[in-house]
Amino acid sequence: MAVVGVVAGMTLGFAGYFGGFGAFVVVAVLGAIGFVIGRFIDGDLEPGDFFRTRTSGRDDRRR
Repeated sequence: MAVVGVVAGMTLGFAGYFGGFGAFVVVAVLGAIGFVIGRFIDGDLEPGDFFRTRTSGRDDRRR
């Protein structure tokens, strides 16, 4: 995972250096989207992890 992090950092660095801040943001956002999609494909995430509704269990902890 360290190698993946280094490659991602270098990619963001090149995008920021050659393309400016806009390119840096685009590369960072697309990288984050790719990461989430990869986690879905691996089975580490479920769609419900992002779209949970609030339940009464949260209110019970306050009492």
